[in-house]
Amino acid sequence: MSRFGETFTTPKPILAMLHLAGEGHQAKLAQAEEEARILTGEGVDGLVIENYFGDADDVERALDRICGLGLGARIGVNVLRDDASAFALAGRYPVDFIQIDSVAGHLPPQADAPFAAELAARRAAVPVLLLGGVRFKYKPVLSGRPEADDVRIGAARCDALVVTSNATGEPTELSKVARFRAATGGTVPLLIGAGMTEANAAEQLVVADGAIVGSWLKRDHRDTGAMEADHVARFMRAVRSLRAAA
Repeated sequence: MSRFGETFTTPKPILAMLHLAGEGHQAKLAQAEEEARILTGEGVDGLVIENYFGDADDVERALDRICGLGLGARIGVNVLRDDASAFALAGRYPVDFIQIDSVAGHLPPQADAPFAAELAARRAAVPVLLLGGVRFKYKPVLSGRPEADDVRIGAARCDALVVTSNATGEPTELSKVARFRAATGGTVPLLIGAGMTEANAAEQLVVADGAIVGSWLKRDHRDTGAMEADHVARFMRAVRSLRAAA
């Protein structure tokens, strides 16, 4: 069994984003807790605490709060633009996984080797599950390598790959998932990282091993919206139907 499968024992696990919206520290904490309770109440398998609307300190405050609630879901962090903080937090809190938006392909060759060495050192010091992106939305492609080479290199640097198209909310191309699967020979789990909805969950999860979901669970299905309990319930019903059929 893969390390990903040991962490997430439910088939096709769903990881949901806590974007840390809210005006001020206390508002962010209150909203994060409310969203975490909604998500875990509907059976989401993991929570990704991310500084989408905050900073690394907001991630730590939310992590401290969420870890103390005993909600049952796996807890992860994604500290945007600050991988060092993500690993530091994972070393201080009971974090189950880290997400990094890009682990290969986004740097020119002269910068890639130092990045790889630093990432390896951080992983050795804090050996939690790592979910990494390759050719991730909004990230530049500067490696000068073919996509398949970037995918294989990225797979060697993490425990599962996160696959997206080009933008938040944009459905992930199934052909891209297939290319990533072919490049890795099926040796690493692949997660859909953007654009999954209750309508396309079945076809997407047939080819992927799980998903990270954010915008679709919110008001108007936008990243700036508040979490909608009904959206979460409908989405997770679709996922449970897929699991039951499988």
